[in-house]
Amino acid sequence: MLIAIGSNRRHHRHGPPRGVVRAAVVALEGQGLAVIAVSRIHTTAPVGPGGRSFANAAVVVATSLSPRAVLNAIKAVERNFGRKPGQRWGDRVLDLDIIGAGSSVIAESGLVVPHPRMAERRFVLDPLVEIAPDWRHPLLHATVRQLRARAMRPMARNRVAKRAGP
Repeated sequence: MLIAIGSNRRHHRHGPPRGVVRAAVVALEGQGLAVIAVSRIHTTAPVGPGGRSFANAAVVVATSLSPRAVLNAIKAVERNFGRKPGQRWGDRVLDLDIIGAGSSVIAESGLVVPHPRMAERRFVLDPLVEIAPDWRHPLLHATVRQLRARAMRPMARNRVAKRAGP
């Protein structure tokens, strides 16, 4: 299973966003998720109205938990880090998202896998290409490496920028 990690707010115990990301990797292991691979931490510009840069990473985890149980586990980690419901795309201490689960396609209330906007998001694809370049998106039939190459094209960047809007 592929999980994206992001932070752009300081945490009282883990420090700046890069420290939050590192601590989140450890916290995932405490939820029954065996971390198999971890990307580097990337500094990225915010999407939407957020003002602070993000620290982003991705992990590959192995687990016997169902995708719904994994979602519940990562939301518990977010809450433990002080995440509160709020503005979409706003500043946050920790954001964890299930990006993919093998070849599974899931569309349930509150759970969509693969993540519906992952193919447009360099802040997801750049870390992911380091740890799972050959994972194939089950709906787009492209690898992470191919999706990242498409997202890097100037036309793709313009489409994403227009969607983020003012």
